Amino acid sequence: MHSTSRQIFTVVWSGVLVLVLTLFVQGIWTGLLVANLTTSPRFPWAVFVMALLLWLMWQYLNGKWWPQSTSEARWRNLRARGLSGEVFAWALLAGLLSIAALTGFWIVLFQLAKVPGNTLPDFSKYPQLSVALMLVMASVVGGVTEEAGFRGYFQGLLERIVNGSVAILIVSLVMAPAHALTQGFVWPTLVFYLFVDVMLGAMACLTNSILPGIVVHAIGLLTFFTLVWPNDASRRLTGNGATEGWFWIHCAQAIIFTALAIIAFKRLGKVTQIPGAATTPILAK
Repeated sequence: MHSTSRQIFTVVWSGVLVLVLTLFVQGIWTGLLVANLTTSPRFPWAVFVMALLLWLMWQYLNGKWWPQSTSEARWRNLRARGLSGEVFAWALLAGLLSIAALTGFWIVLFQLAKVPGNTLPDFSKYPQLSVALMLVMASVVGGVTEEAGFRGYFQGLLERIVNGSVAILIVSLVMAPAHALTQGFVWPTLVFYLFVDVMLGAMACLTNSILPGIVVHAIGLLTFFTLVWPNDASRRLTGNGATEGWFWIHCAQAIIFTALAIIAFKRLGKVTQIPGAATTPILAK
């Protein structure tokens, strides 16, 4: 009983800590971005400052500057393990197919129910190069912080206590408040991000690495920043039995690419069982 209570406390404390730290880091980026756009938008200095901060954070989480006895555990908790080319390629393919499915799914949900959506700044008055670099950095910040914190440290801890499916579900539920803070506590948003988090959690569980998840997460954010969310304001709710052709096209997009993503994930599960699929860690200190 004492051991069980201790495990529950550890899980709850770790989940809260990871959530707070992730929001803190992303809050730093938001502050830098606002300051940059307000003072000197022609020179994207916030991108370079944040790149340095991310590098320092990564080194720390990866075991740098820790005592030797603790350093190895930190690296193991982060799960930044190198993978064979085949495993990484299948993980990337599964992720990209999932992004294609999720873009269609988001558009369909946005037309079925009233969703607040993401409110992006009006970038039209800023230099295109600065905007491009800032969007890329925003995508990288989201990918690195969430994958390192939630799919690395937190999910890795859970997988040592419960099975992978339960661990993925717990992480997805813990992340729900963070998503809702920016886009509202409405069911379409919560369902959408549940699918996103399950996809990324499955990738980390199957590969035992957060590296492909970081790449897929960043690509997904950049896709939504540039192609999906800017057009949300122009989407119309379906109703009275009248729907546009594009609505059905996006329905087909979500269904077809979901099926293809499931096939790719099944193949990923098979190749990760091949001896030697995972190589010597490439990001060890």
